[in-house]
Amino acid sequence: MLGGAGQVATAVVAAAPAHHQAVARTRAELDIGDERAVARALAETSADWLINAAAYTAVDLAEDRPALAIAINDTAVGVLTAAASSAGCRLLHLSTDFVFDGKSNRAYLPADQTNPLSVYGVSKLGGERQVLNGGGAGIVLRTAWVYAAAGRNFVLTMLRLMREKEQVSVVCDQIGTPTWAASVAAAIWGFIEVEAPGGVYHWTDLGVASWYDFAVAIQDEALASGLLTRAVPIIPISSAAYPTRARRPAFSVLDTASTRALIKGPARHWRHNLRTMLVDILPRHE
Repeated sequence: MLGGAGQVATAVVAAAPAHHQAVARTRAELDIGDERAVARALAETSADWLINAAAYTAVDLAEDRPALAIAINDTAVGVLTAAASSAGCRLLHLSTDFVFDGKSNRAYLPADQTNPLSVYGVSKLGGERQVLNGGGAGIVLRTAWVYAAAGRNFVLTMLRLMREKEQVSVVCDQIGTPTWAASVAAAIWGFIEVEAPGGVYHWTDLGVASWYDFAVAIQDEALASGLLTRAVPIIPISSAAYPTRARRPAFSVLDTASTRALIKGPARHWRHNLRTMLVDILPRHE
């Protein structure tokens, strides 16, 4: 499990079934661009699966550091693909909704045409191609809007701002699906359990939302659970009113039907999972 300090990797390790062992490696412990180091790590663990959740995810910074984003999200994935093939293990690589341009009028299917708008999206698409052109049975798993009880994510940022500010402004014209990291972890274990064939898959929680909708739900659920003690006004704004360095898809809902038909992982609405996560983190805030 690569990207060991991240939200998804932490959730994957925590959700490991009793008959499986998950070994995580952080960036400090393993340079995923170092062929020899990766090969050595795979040999030491005798891994059956290599799960890559490591990525350069600073979407706006990537616009000014394209070489770094491509090195981590694209070139290094080629190293992992070759190493997994040599070691005789399967590779499952996490990707993103940012490989699409957001112009669709329906949820994106795994086979739909990609057209990333940002350096980050281009670099992640490059990583996908490394996996798919690697000659093995690699899996590309696209997900979106991931959050967890720890780390840097929209939910925790909103909770902080709602405690500190008298009002919060949130973009209302970007549509996607909030997805709990534990849900992604359950899906990953589902792929492993059924020995899923190689290819591109989508996984998010069910339903859709704008970032504004998501923020409103975060406040409502946090008030209900006691994580927040007061409500603040949440102001919907356009993307044009909140310019960012990187362009983002206006609509990036992923169609997960084919994945849900294949694996046994639970599929729940994003608001259900948001509520569950907030209740889970309540003790650490008391």
